[in-house]
Amino acid sequence: MAISAKPTQDFVPIKEIRDGIVILKDGGLRAILIASSINLSLKSYDEQKAVLSQFQGFLNSLDFSIQTVIQSRRYDIRPYLAILDNRLKEITEPLLKIQTREYSEFIRTFTEQVNIMTKRFFIVIPYTGGGPATAAKGFLSALPGGKKATAEESFEEKRAQLEQRMSVVEGGLSGIGVRVAKLGTEEVIELFYKTFNPGETEREAKV
Repeated sequence: MAISAKPTQDFVPIKEIRDGIVILKDGGLRAILIASSINLSLKSYDEQKAVLSQFQGFLNSLDFSIQTVIQSRRYDIRPYLAILDNRLKEITEPLLKIQTREYSEFIRTFTEQVNIMTKRFFIVIPYTGGGPATAAKGFLSALPGGKKATAEESFEEKRAQLEQRMSVVEGGLSGIGVRVAKLGTEEVIELFYKTFNPGETEREAKV
């Protein structure tokens, strides 16, 4: 008995990405913020306690859930090595040329022996909506000629609520020195592509 394979899209609950906002198949919305990090080890004990206390207060103040995603990737040193190789071709001074070549070889050898990792921090903010207003809109969308306009109004209404939540998160995190920025459409697509195809970059480099 032959079993037909389902495409990957069937397992991903994403309907579309519009203006950087992920629209799920169930009608829910998701915004993705990229956040900077704080090195607590460089702070004094009292500063560490203050940051943790403020972060705890921020979490307790939220009346909606958020998801924190930490993405670890092996750092791609190849573009930097390419810059060094190009620079090496331009150097005419013998001693500097030797030093640059040795430095380039050291970096290449070191990165082959040790995995240098880079981390990125993301915050996923959801908004689903619901209630009587949504139910009424669902009824109206079934009427002739009302589906397109109602769907757009529903999206704009949900997006407004989602943007309010983003402002709350941004304000709370800025108080502890964490900067956040909303991902645009291309950035969200790239994030999901690299998440579902973690080895694609490595394969392309070998071609």
